[in-house]
Amino acid sequence: MSSKFFHHVLIFCMIVIASQGNAEEVQKAGSWRVWTPLDFGAKGDGISIDTGAIQAAIDACAAAGGGRVVLPKGIYLSGSLHLRSGVVFHLDPGSILRGSPDNSDYDPYEQLGFENDSDRETSFFHFALIWGEDLENIGIEGTGIIDGNRSKRGGPKPIALKRCSQVRITGITIENAPNYCISLLGVDYALIEGVTIRKAHCDGIDPDCCRHVRISNCQIESWDDAIVPKTSFSLGEHRPTEFLTITNCQLATASNCFKLGTESGGDFRNITVSNCVMYPLGHRHPTSGISLESVDGSKLRGVAITNISMRDVEVPIFIRLGNRGRDMEIPTPGVIEDVLISNVVAEGATRACSITGIPGHKVKGVTLSDIRLRYQGGGSSEDLGVEVPELIDRYPDADMFKKLPAFGLYCRHGEDFVFRNVQLHVEKEDGRHALYAEDVSDLSIVGLRSENKSQTPLMHLKEVQQASIRIDRLAEGSPLMAVSGKTTMGIAVERYLLELPGMIQLQEEVQGDSVTGR
Repeated sequence: MSSKFFHHVLIFCMIVIASQGNAEEVQKAGSWRVWTPLDFGAKGDGISIDTGAIQAAIDACAAAGGGRVVLPKGIYLSGSLHLRSGVVFHLDPGSILRGSPDNSDYDPYEQLGFENDSDRETSFFHFALIWGEDLENIGIEGTGIIDGNRSKRGGPKPIALKRCSQVRITGITIENAPNYCISLLGVDYALIEGVTIRKAHCDGIDPDCCRHVRISNCQIESWDDAIVPKTSFSLGEHRPTEFLTITNCQLATASNCFKLGTESGGDFRNITVSNCVMYPLGHRHPTSGISLESVDGSKLRGVAITNISMRDVEVPIFIRLGNRGRDMEIPTPGVIEDVLISNVVAEGATRACSITGIPGHKVKGVTLSDIRLRYQGGGSSEDLGVEVPELIDRYPDADMFKKLPAFGLYCRHGEDFVFRNVQLHVEKEDGRHALYAEDVSDLSIVGLRSENKSQTPLMHLKEVQQASIRIDRLAEGSPLMAVSGKTTMGIAVERYLLELPGMIQLQEEVQGDSVTGR
């Protein structure tokens, strides 16, 4: 018989002996026993493969009814580890769980048994350093490091949990991850707190089809998106992501800081983001600070975002309803409605924020309040007449429209928008509008302000119905508004503005009574 066979027999015997001895001790003490891989032959020298010893400690702990597996100071080289229900995996100060550089040391990709349009990173969970499936009452904690041990994207996930509940991931640091650092699929009741992610080549934290997830006090530095809630089809069903809170986090990325909806087959409901700072990783500016997207039929409702500070983010706010239609027999647009974004400050922005639906399907019920955005500016008035493509089935990204006729905020195909105390400033004079709205109904603007000293009107309303405009201050010499479109009607402004020459510029097709004073 092979030495590998005897090795497995030895480990099994150790598990049985340890678990039997532990059961009585646990019962007497009324608490969990601490297990360590060192008792099962782990070297912790950074050279030996310690997968078997670490797994033996986890299995022995689970066989005894649960407890804590502690990784003491040292460097433990490992392939795939299977977490068990009732087990807390603890990394002591100075401990490093380092992923093996050899892909053969990891479990292969699982068989899904159904078609799924999502990519490999989103779909699969067994090719990972620490993974668990159908588990409950589990934890990964401590102040040690999980090192993915890769220098580029493509490889195993550091932490991958699928259909688990009662999950705690706290205090740890994750470095050099080639795949989603913390990947959750169909996980309920999870706490991710005080986690540090550094030098990640892929997404930071991805809650996919998850419910009751709390993410707080985390610092994330990832070349791809930092926090990305999704609702993919990777469970073989459309499942929502809901009851999600994110607070007190620092998000540095070269992509998107908070992006909801890259995969959006299931619904998004009851989600809040608060007290976060967003900034670049390296010299590449993040594409967006806040992105809210529904492009695969998702109903996105009840999202509130507040107290956000950004620096050098290309697009501070991006809201997109499209119709890509992944995992849908017939692509059908979803819904975006009831979104509140408040108390956002950004400097160094380079592209306009946008809120866009598609023809026949409007984004509804969006409020932006107490927003102060400072753009680099310098745009040309030649872009005022640009034809912005619909891009109905395009992958959603904040820079997807390229040129826009506004430097600050572009809105199209919307209903029930409220913009209150929104300030859109520029470092260099810009020849475009601060705000452009097309095919928007029930629009309320209170206190829109810009320091842009240009002959271009502050805003342009095209095919807009039922709008109330209250402006407390205009840059010297700047007109208030250009109005166009045959269906434009019901625009109400302060009466004195109608008497100022050139303040409101009506194009020929606009009916004379479309703009009235109050």
